[in-house]
Amino acid sequence: MRMNGKTGFALLLIAFGVLLLLNKLGLGLGWLMGYLIPIAMVGIGYVGIKSGSKFFGWLIFIIGLIALIGKFSWLIGIVVAIGLIVYGVSLLKKERRVF
Repeated sequence: MRMNGKTGFALLLIAFGVLLLLNKLGLGLGWLMGYLIPIAMVGIGYVGIKSGSKFFGWLIFIIGLIALIGKFSWLIGIVVAIGLIVYGVSLLKKERRVF
């Protein structure tokens, strides 16, 4: 089987069909699809930008990026909290200099 645009699209349709069927059977991977769709949008946007369709490429890229930021907001909150703690501890450990 030669890989071309139609073959890749057909495999993508088959994969989505299998995921939908698994979801209907109670073996859903909805949590995974919540991450895969924004990542795929970022990838498709990047390919669109590189292939010359700059407007639609950037549009899809930015929408996917916003969706990913929303999905990883819990992680961003943890990183900010750890950063604040580390910065606070470093301020306490600094030597006080008297001039």
